[in-house]
Amino acid sequence: MITRRVLLGGAVGTGVLALTPTGAAHATDVAEARNEIHEVSANGWRIDPTTIGVHRIEGSTASVALRHGPTAVVLLYVARRWHYEIGPVDTGEGGGVAGYAADLAGRIAFESNYLSGTAIALYPTAYPLGGSESLWPHQEAVVRDILADCEGTVAWGGDLSPATAAHFHVTVRPGDRALTRVAARLGPGVHVARRAPVVVAG
Repeated sequence: MITRRVLLGGAVGTGVLALTPTGAAHATDVAEARNEIHEVSANGWRIDPTTIGVHRIEGSTASVALRHGPTAVVLLYVARRWHYEIGPVDTGEGGGVAGYAADLAGRIAFESNYLSGTAIALYPTAYPLGGSESLWPHQEAVVRDILADCEGTVAWGGDLSPATAAHFHVTVRPGDRALTRVAARLGPGVHVARRAPVVVAG
């Protein structure tokens, strides 16, 4: 039987999610697999439009639709840092910002995370999927610092295949304590050091 795990595993290797049944005997399995993919995004979050809300990106006039809760908090932190340190997200430059999508034409596995509101794209037209465009070294350094702040709860499209510097998505599953902890630390108005300060004896 074709399972979601098998399909998504194949998609990671090839970059394209393809279903190629060999006969009528497999039609039911294929239909079930498709339904399951439409119910849960690649990172394990249920696709449910009622969990989506529009959130303003702090420091900008831009808003983006994301999943409520710690997922939105962490992805908004990514957007906030991008806005201040890489480029403004509220001028339309590079395509601005995009979040939740009710439908997607693409078949790349990690793109399904937009369906659950657990992914965000910053300057999506400037850095298209599989394009040759990449960030400048100092901009990538900012992204690496953002990822370090997120403590493994967020993946960057520049590290994926096919690559896109615009894409970020939550990596952990629903209910993960790390996501809750990171969101509490990175939320607007919260300023808590990621690492314990080094105390130098006098």
